[in-house]
Amino acid sequence: MDKGLHFTICVVTTVLLLRESSQAGEENHPEVLAAPKSAFALLQDGTDSRGAGEGLPTLTVTTILEDPYVMVRGAELEGYCMDLLGALAGMLRFQYRVKVVGDGQYGAVAAGGNWSGMIGEILRREADIAVAPLTVTSAREEVVSFTTPFLQTGIGILLRKDTSSQDMSFFHFLSPFSKETWTALLFAYLLTCFCLFLVARLSPCEWNEPKNEENHFTFLNSLWFGAGALALQGATPRPQALSVRVIAVVWWLFTLALLAAYIANFTALLSSGSEQLPIQTFEDLVKQRNLEFGTLEGSSTFYYFKNSKNPIHQMIYEYMEKRREHVLVKTYQEAVQRVMDSNYAFIGESISQDLAAARHCNLIRAPEVIGARGFGIATTHASPWTKPLSIAVLKLRESGDLDYLRNKWWESSCLRQSRDRWGPLEPPALGGLFLTLGIGLTLGILAALAELSSSSRRAAAHAKKSCCSVFTEEICTRLRIKGAARQSQEPSGKANA
Repeated sequence: MDKGLHFTICVVTTVLLLRESSQAGEENHPEVLAAPKSAFALLQDGTDSRGAGEGLPTLTVTTILEDPYVMVRGAELEGYCMDLLGALAGMLRFQYRVKVVGDGQYGAVAAGGNWSGMIGEILRREADIAVAPLTVTSAREEVVSFTTPFLQTGIGILLRKDTSSQDMSFFHFLSPFSKETWTALLFAYLLTCFCLFLVARLSPCEWNEPKNEENHFTFLNSLWFGAGALALQGATPRPQALSVRVIAVVWWLFTLALLAAYIANFTALLSSGSEQLPIQTFEDLVKQRNLEFGTLEGSSTFYYFKNSKNPIHQMIYEYMEKRREHVLVKTYQEAVQRVMDSNYAFIGESISQDLAAARHCNLIRAPEVIGARGFGIATTHASPWTKPLSIAVLKLRESGDLDYLRNKWWESSCLRQSRDRWGPLEPPALGGLFLTLGIGLTLGILAALAELSSSSRRAAAHAKKSCCSVFTEEICTRLRIKGAARQSQEPSGKANA
């Protein structure tokens, strides 16, 4: 009994010692702790708080409501920037309190030299960092510090499809193939028909007695046969010789593949609308008179055009400055709604425009993108968080987490063709198809010569003549070469005399 009690006490003591040792190891290695998690509540004063870890520093984060970066869903905030902020808090071990910027601005210099928006709140120490789609610019970099960009973007043009489209050409049905492809197709058709005509004349299985029998595969009939295959319709005459059938089969396979490519590309053309975009560049936007265009008031895009030395960009800035009350918008949501409701083109961040085109299937972004830039996290110049945040952003990029967030929040709800990848099919894209046709035509001609050679050998053995001479006579007779026929008729004329 005493031994059992002594054993039990020893076991309990050992378990307690191991538990204390494990807790001490966790305190000595805080990096193994999981990221703090807590409820995220939307407060009455427009701020949000997250994180309940004891002893962790708390940062005040300013942001702006913009889909899909920060959005209100019930009593919570969610979006790309909120997921990014949560990941950074877990990596750098801090709590945070999120507040929406009071004036709803990103940050620009006011008339008195003061900064508005999130940049102003950072300078006034109302917030420690700004996590939002905030573009890194030289003017902002002079007053605040930015981390490594977490998203790359540029300046693009957002349009509505029906306002940006032009009338289709009368010969629009030719657009799926390039001019070179149509030329190659016409050449392939004529070459195939000529090979059909030639092989049908040379093959003794198709045309056994040239002097007494009519050849059904005349050149006109060969053209009709090839056209019937292009229309997926059977056409007479029907081939009998193996050599003619080889060419016919290869031509049918060629036309089937060609028609499939044409139908697929023509469907993509009708559904994409990229070919009907007359506004491909900013120069096209300036030259047209049907659409008004503008950008966000006080945004980095506006100041990009203001400071640019490019003549086209200067014309865009002068247009927006003269009509700023009519063409400049207050929010991104207002810009998207105006594009959908009126003849208006919005100039802004291309990555945000890609999202609008993914959410609204009647919107499209013009191909040209200028002014490559990035979205960064803003801090004060003296902030100790700038470098750790930059390193954390780089780690998230290297691990693929930023790509995951991009795919998560930019998922398209539209089933449409890629507007930047469509184009008329060039001959290299169908090179294998034309090569297959060429090989088939070659095999058909070789098969016809083999059939004629076999027939010539039998005729030479029967007439006791040279096989080459009989083969030459057969070719001349079938091709109706007059000189050779005249030479063959002279001996018979002399014999009759």
